[in-house]
Amino acid sequence: MSLVTALIYRRRHRLLGRLVQEALALYGVEVPAACEIGPGLTVFHRGFGTVLHPYTTLGAGVTLYNGVTIGRADPWVPQERSAMRRVVVEDGAVLCAGAKVVCKDGVLTVGAGTIVGANAVLTRSTGPGEIWAGVPARKVGMREGAWVPAPNSGAAAAR
Repeated sequence: MSLVTALIYRRRHRLLGRLVQEALALYGVEVPAACEIGPGLTVFHRGFGTVLHPYTTLGAGVTLYNGVTIGRADPWVPQERSAMRRVVVEDGAVLCAGAKVVCKDGVLTVGAGTIVGANAVLTRSTGPGEIWAGVPARKVGMREGAWVPAPNSGAAAAR
């Protein structure tokens, strides 16, 4: 486990949480304590520039590259009036360098095993095992079967 990943998992620590958040800020990583993160998170390139919205849920085995942003598509609207509820990144999903996942209303779900390509701007939910790329992101393919989550994982249970 990398130092940044270890810090992300310790950001909710009762006594050291604030210090951990400041250490993450030195890497340019913002992961609020309210984010829900499953086991097996992988963060490449120290996650430089990675920002997650407080209403983010990452499933098991999610991979984040540097510069990933997960947030609201309507930042000019006060949070309490925004129609955005949550962004859910299911088990085994990969968000490549510079990927932006922005939700305007409801819940945006990045399906289990989905890949969001480098610098893509994803504005809608995906199905499992899809590959999305472009601005705005569109489905460009399907992943081969190696990504399929185990039967007892959260993604399998959600389907």
